[in-house]
Amino acid sequence: MENYLEINRNSWNAKVEPHLKSDFYFVDEFLKGRTSLNSIELELLGDIKGKTILHLQCHFGQDSISLSRMGAKVIGIDLSDKAIDAARELAQKCDTDTQFICSDVYNLPNVLNQKFDIVYTSYGTIGWLPDLEKWAGIINHFLKPGGNFIMAEFHPVVWMFDDDFTKVAYNYFNEKPIVETYEGTYADQSAPIVQEYVMWNHSLSEVIDNLIKKGMSMNTFREFDWSPYPCFRHVEEFASGKWRIPQFGNKIPLVFAVAAEKKE
Repeated sequence: MENYLEINRNSWNAKVEPHLKSDFYFVDEFLKGRTSLNSIELELLGDIKGKTILHLQCHFGQDSISLSRMGAKVIGIDLSDKAIDAARELAQKCDTDTQFICSDVYNLPNVLNQKFDIVYTSYGTIGWLPDLEKWAGIINHFLKPGGNFIMAEFHPVVWMFDDDFTKVAYNYFNEKPIVETYEGTYADQSAPIVQEYVMWNHSLSEVIDNLIKKGMSMNTFREFDWSPYPCFRHVEEFASGKWRIPQFGNKIPLVFAVAAEKKE
């Protein structure tokens, strides 16, 4: 899929406006100081005051700005020019010094020349990337020796099922690009948009093996039987801010998290 970047940029550009208006992203509360970060990633991040952070695939920057509010110096990057425009505006309204760059992940070394204490990415990011070996190399490239990579992401088991979670519809392993058209968006199913997109499923072994191969040493690996987001169809909130797919209960993992360190 040579033109996957263009297809996905258009798809994400179409999502920005409905996402800004959605309850899912609670922009009004965010402007008043509510964080967009969840317990899963906050626990792995720890005290980040004074740290430099590169946030990959930041959408319109809520996590990046939340990290800035915790005292870090943050640069967020995203493929979508409309998302980056919205992120800059949001940072201005929040009065943070968060910086944003419009770039796809693989091209980033051509537009950014800096090393970071932490590289961060979260929830619904790696599925947009075809090559995780290259991705892991980018992470290594931007980390200082001894720097940390922090990641929270939806579990690959979730992506095996059809949208209604009635059957296994996709391969757990990265077999081929998944090219589909979707109506609405995860943040607002009724949004009047129809988008084509290109995605890839990535197994846990593909994620972890490529990080190790590119010089990262794994400090933490965790799996969770809940999601901090109601972004799948037919979910139910079983505890405050924790969502599950009712027919699966606590039987499958919905999220995993990784903390890895770049070897000195």
